[in-house]
Amino acid sequence: MTVPMEPRDRLAFARALYDDVPLYDPKRSPVALDLTDNTNLWGMPPVAERTLRELPVARITRYPSLYAAELKEALAAFVGATPDRLVTGCGSDDILDSAMRAFGEPGSVVASSEPSFAMIPIFARMNGLQYVGITELPDHQPDIDALLATKPRILYLCSPNNPTGALLSRSAIERVVREAPGVVFLDEAYAEFAGVSAVDLAMQVDNLLVIRTMSKAFGLAGLRVGYAIGAPSLVRDVEKSRGPYKLNAMAEQVALAALRHDMAWVKAHVALAVTNRDRLAAALRDRGYAPLPSHANYLCVPLARAVEVGQALRAHGVAARPFPGLPHVGDALRISVGPWELLTQFLAAFDDATADVYGWAS
Repeated sequence: MTVPMEPRDRLAFARALYDDVPLYDPKRSPVALDLTDNTNLWGMPPVAERTLRELPVARITRYPSLYAAELKEALAAFVGATPDRLVTGCGSDDILDSAMRAFGEPGSVVASSEPSFAMIPIFARMNGLQYVGITELPDHQPDIDALLATKPRILYLCSPNNPTGALLSRSAIERVVREAPGVVFLDEAYAEFAGVSAVDLAMQVDNLLVIRTMSKAFGLAGLRVGYAIGAPSLVRDVEKSRGPYKLNAMAEQVALAALRHDMAWVKAHVALAVTNRDRLAAALRDRGYAPLPSHANYLCVPLARAVEVGQALRAHGVAARPFPGLPHVGDALRISVGPWELLTQFLAAFDDATADVYGWAS
């Protein structure tokens, strides 16, 4: 006879530190036009796409390379480093998680400027670390004094920062690297749109890990290709923490094709994203809004009752990401940039949504 099992809220053998770790759930229902995740809305590079379609079956039936050595060589050439300074992963999230596991002792501090990437406190808790968030300054630069005062084992910064789009000053980054007692993680997921990077600094010091992705400018978000640059000893420990076979064979081959054959396409679409970002900002200013200056492929727009506007947008078939109560900003809407015809659709829906929420005549 089968004995029915009584559900339990928490297993006796579960780790207590996971009790307050939430699943990442942005609560996004499908819509006709999704401008929430800052990926490449022009699609993927042409040679990369052809490589994906023509990938031999043998690439799938066998394990991928241990540590993506061939891809490391191509990425090193792209960023101006050497392969021994590269580590790859299943998206930049994988790099961040593995790096926290590599350098964080149980209970040690992970400090981050806020607002920033929402997964940082979650990764910290997952790895048994103590997360400390420090509110950014009114000019959207990190409060370096307060961050350093936490004596962090790991100090996380993002440039351009998500969700504001602010570019961190080089002097701030250099000071953090110079004075931090532990490892500095610099997330450059949107660096291609800013046109500046601190990879050169990572080549000079032993405590800076610059984390990058091929999910944004390269249009490969679904394949999850992340990487980081740092001192050989630094990336080697991340690689130990990450383990082998973590980048699948399909992702590696498509990423290689993009780096070797599609850079003209990538650069052209980065330029288009920047042009359309500025054009969208002008259209929003014409409507009386004041988008924050952005160096990424999105805009952060201060907007009263942004959550309600976001819900109203969805009712009109369009999604943008609301952020309630951002420090020094208030409620805001983050809008990914793409082809202008999509942004025209967004603006029409935005006009209708704000009319719905604010009671204006559209």
